[in-house]
Amino acid sequence: KVKPLLEEKEGKTFDVFTAVEFKTQVVAGTNYFIKVHVGNDEFMHLRVFRSLPHENKPLSLHSYKSSKTKHDELTFF
Repeated sequence: KVKPLLEEKEGKTFDVFTAVEFKTQVVAGTNYFIKVHVGNDEFMHLRVFRSLPHENKPLSLHSYKSSKTKHDELTFF
């Protein structure tokens, strides 16, 4: 669900978009920190927010970091 959001922000499409690791942080909803393989040796770290169920809002791509590698630690940001 967040792939089109990232593609729009980056202005390009990703042929490969595979989540390889994630962490969660409970706030007034849930933050998901996701390491995504986007092709070749390139990875991106995404911060995706899911609101509480009663708010009935879609997932949102809060922020992201590009130019990451497979071995970069996934941290909260």
